[in-house]
Amino acid sequence: MASPTAPSPGSLVRREILRAAGAGALLPARALVFLARRRALRAELEGLLAAPAALAPEPDLRGVPTGRPLRLFVSCAEASGEIHAVSLVRELRRAVARLGGPPPEISALGGVRLEAEGVHHVGRPVERAAMGFRGPFENVGYYADLLRRTAEHFASALPDVCAPVDSPALHVPLARIAKAHGIPVVHFVTPQYWGWAPWRVAGYRAAVDRALSILPFEPAWFERRGVRVAHVGHPLLDALATIPSTRPAEDAHHLALLPGSRLGVIERNLPWMLAAAARLRARAPELRVLVVHERRELAEPLQAAIERVGAAGWARVETGDLHAALARARCALSVSGTVLLDLLHHRLPAVVVYRLANARSTFLARRFLTVPWFSSVNLLAGREVYPEFCFHGDGPLEAVDAALHGAFADAAARRACAEGLDLAAARLGPPGASARAAAQVLAAVRNP
Repeated sequence: MASPTAPSPGSLVRREILRAAGAGALLPARALVFLARRRALRAELEGLLAAPAALAPEPDLRGVPTGRPLRLFVSCAEASGEIHAVSLVRELRRAVARLGGPPPEISALGGVRLEAEGVHHVGRPVERAAMGFRGPFENVGYYADLLRRTAEHFASALPDVCAPVDSPALHVPLARIAKAHGIPVVHFVTPQYWGWAPWRVAGYRAAVDRALSILPFEPAWFERRGVRVAHVGHPLLDALATIPSTRPAEDAHHLALLPGSRLGVIERNLPWMLAAAARLRARAPELRVLVVHERRELAEPLQAAIERVGAAGWARVETGDLHAALARARCALSVSGTVLLDLLHHRLPAVVVYRLANARSTFLARRFLTVPWFSSVNLLAGREVYPEFCFHGDGPLEAVDAALHGAFADAAARRACAEGLDLAAARLGPPGASARAAAQVLAAVRNP
């Protein structure tokens, strides 16, 4: 039962703003300490990549109260997290029904997809995230108000458990506010602190009661730092479970370009990708180019970008059915992100890029990342299955061209890639992550 004696919503939010300001002031010192330990941290992570991670045992839910509707709070801040939040809400309802309890009362931060599940919305940060960055002061005001309204909801609704999904920048402060009200916190999708900013794990450890990991090397990393973690597997596999897994046909000739999920990312990547595709066409005239996206509403801006660079005669946009397009492709050129697991599902050879906005970003990335690779598929396999390139400007064009030609035309490179993709898929594990996560969330409910 949540505590009715928590500090006022305003004081809780002010505390989080001061905490954030203090963290900013300490950042230079923490960065220096981190740089001194970076090699050791990277060596530690490299040693964990090949270690298998067993799924967490199913928790005992016999103590979960079923004589009243459970009050559950779910939160997501971006579109990718909302997909997982929707799956979690559905599995929470199924799990409660199996226990014989009445339908739970679910409140949430989210967006239109979560709203369609019939939850009570406290705020809609997903829509805000989709609008892009609006300036630091305006964003601080928005998120401070969002936290205040959430704190007010906690005080009045007294949820039995808080289950934020991904997005630690919002959800670590929100978790602290929940705990101030005596609400247990189970965070679904552990932060990638192992790849950057490992000093943040201390605050995370104090903010959450249980963390749910999705990648097999994460549990050991978090456990070494005192975080209570349960490995549930990757929730994207739940969505992929009903989609046939394919392998590229020998006579396939399509190159799939995947330029990102947001317009700003697309604008930075797609013209560069089309130029790379044009160079590959000069070497392989049989090549056909598809610009692929799952969001149908992006068809028009994607087509406009193609026309601006004069590629309308040989590049075609396909939106909506992402997997139908990937199933016809021979290889892909993709930005780094969750979409790489879609490519993995179809065992599609690919080249991965992470184009940064400026030289400063490149400088920081090279010095502050503790991962040997930034692509999830490579981390899962423990080797570079997908050639990857992080840069600003034009980047290493000759190396990119060679890698892309290998993915399209080099039989030996394609066989080696296929072997690596099979290894990555095996290490990723089975579907069912959302159901396992729901069980962990319900296990945190405390009897009054």
